[in-house]
Amino acid sequence: MKRLLGILKRLFLGIILLLVLVSGFFYAKWKWISNSNHNLLGERALILTVDGYSYRDLNKNGQLDPYEDKRLSIEERLDDLISQMTLEEKAGSMFINMAAMNEDGYYNDIPVFSEPVTFMLEANSTMIARKLMNHFNIFQSPSSLALANWNNHVQALAERTRLGIPITVASDPRHVASNTQGVAIPTPFFSRWVSPPGFAAIGDTVLMRRFGDIARQEYKGVGIRMTLSPVADLGTEPRWGRFHGTFGEDADLSAKLTKAYILGFQGDSLHAQSVACMSKHFAGGGPQKDGEDAHFPYGKEQVYPGNNFDYHLIPFIDGVFPAKSASIMPYYGIPVGITSEDVGFSYNKEMITDLLRDSFNYEGIICTDWGLVTESRIKPPAAWGVENLTELERVEKILNAGCDMFGGESCPDYVIELVQSGRISEDRIDSSVRRIMRDKFTLGLFDDPYVPLEDLYIVGQDAFWEAGKEAQRRSLTLLKNDELLPLSKGIKVYLSGLYDQAIGDHATLVDTPEEADVIIQKIQTPFEPRDEYLLERFIHQGRLHFSPEELAPIMELANKKPTVTILTVDRPAIIPEIAGASKAVIADFHSQDDIIFDMIFGEFAPEGKLPFEMPSSAQAVNQQKEDMPYDSKDPLFSFGHGLTYKEIN
Repeated sequence: MKRLLGILKRLFLGIILLLVLVSGFFYAKWKWISNSNHNLLGERALILTVDGYSYRDLNKNGQLDPYEDKRLSIEERLDDLISQMTLEEKAGSMFINMAAMNEDGYYNDIPVFSEPVTFMLEANSTMIARKLMNHFNIFQSPSSLALANWNNHVQALAERTRLGIPITVASDPRHVASNTQGVAIPTPFFSRWVSPPGFAAIGDTVLMRRFGDIARQEYKGVGIRMTLSPVADLGTEPRWGRFHGTFGEDADLSAKLTKAYILGFQGDSLHAQSVACMSKHFAGGGPQKDGEDAHFPYGKEQVYPGNNFDYHLIPFIDGVFPAKSASIMPYYGIPVGITSEDVGFSYNKEMITDLLRDSFNYEGIICTDWGLVTESRIKPPAAWGVENLTELERVEKILNAGCDMFGGESCPDYVIELVQSGRISEDRIDSSVRRIMRDKFTLGLFDDPYVPLEDLYIVGQDAFWEAGKEAQRRSLTLLKNDELLPLSKGIKVYLSGLYDQAIGDHATLVDTPEEADVIIQKIQTPFEPRDEYLLERFIHQGRLHFSPEELAPIMELANKKPTVTILTVDRPAIIPEIAGASKAVIADFHSQDDIIFDMIFGEFAPEGKLPFEMPSSAQAVNQQKEDMPYDSKDPLFSFGHGLTYKEIN
């Protein structure tokens, strides 16, 4: 026994030693890479004064260059900057990719176990110093201070590059409760609002613009100057995994809310206090064949069986374009049969140049969706229709289609090679770089990209939270009420799926359904779990009906006592049995439990209206045309449906 323990002890110590050696090796490797990158950088820019005018000497030449002089017009500054940029600097500016930070906001050069994502992404200094990139998508949210510190740290690194071109920090939506990687990022220190379908259930453009302005202040407070939103796609295909990012299936409603959203973030035009919007996904990413998502090979086809392509342009024509969205992102999918070549939108010259640039006269930045060129750890490259092309040829085709930026990519060497080989002209690159740099100048980043830490009080103000709560109240949609709601205070209630403490003093909680006067249960829209690709685990797609195993406990409760069923809606669920057994049904768009209880007990009357149909069966869903609104046969609840309380109306 002692011998066995001795062997185990030596084995354990051997494993520990091996781990130490491996950790030491990787730490030394990461440190060497970091040091090598930093050695490529120069000094920080000095603040110099010429004839009483102070400026940042970004290229460290001791004199005032036109691009450093904010008294000049943006076009004059652009001319000077582009004339000074090397091909390598131009290429680097055309790429935006995910970046990571350490939990305290220090830039990610040495990965840390407390932030596992730091092991998956390139070092900040590699992308800034070696690849000369200056756009990053941050998706962590440790604290407002950490985000602000990270912005300031990466801006300091960028300032040490040859021309001191500042970083544009971008983010997916953060004012949400749902966590879908690559789609939305819950950020607990920001004010909390409702999902886009929730805003559509309210239908108030004034509220929508107010949200945009509040979100703008919180983003800008931590250094985020670009939002990868709004989603102008239409939810005409209820199975689609991105449905919850849309404003529903009505094009006119979506257009109005999209316009108000952008105006809230940007103002009437882009300026130094704006957060730039990257509206998506041109030319409407909703009509996915069978509802499958175009991130993945099985969802690459976008179809129009109702010949309704133009309907999906309405949110762009009446929303995105008049609001002057700074950027537009095309979707992944292939618009089957719409153009002469069946390739993904960003590869499609007829879509990008002929339609978006020439027909609609769009002058802003066009940035591809994430990961069209190279393989990533979370999904395959979305090179739909051009899978046979090499990575270099894909970059060439995207440039020839008319796109300016590459989302989710870090391969500027391909652009450099294409220009040096004569396959792409440098003038073509200059046209994209001019658009990209114009927004940096307009946002004031060349003049001061740093976040004053003393201004972090702006983030998460009480007034912002109260505005978000008001939106949560107004979005709640009462679908059915068999003379049950509002409930009387003090009754005995059994809860399922809700936070017990949130009910406050509204009712007495009991431990079993049998003891209750009323059951209140909260359920989620069902989906098909998939895991072939890492990203699939975060995108809920596929079936909308509950499996027998999922349905049984829901129905068991609803059949025991009068039941209020709350459905948190990510996509339109199929609930005829549940609705039939429940005395009341509420559609929830990610409101807090205490707010839901306030409505149930009559503190306020519901006012939300469904911005989409709720189907009655899987067969009805399968028979719908992916590109058509309001075409579900005999819907359980129709578009625009929503009840209220007569007695407190």
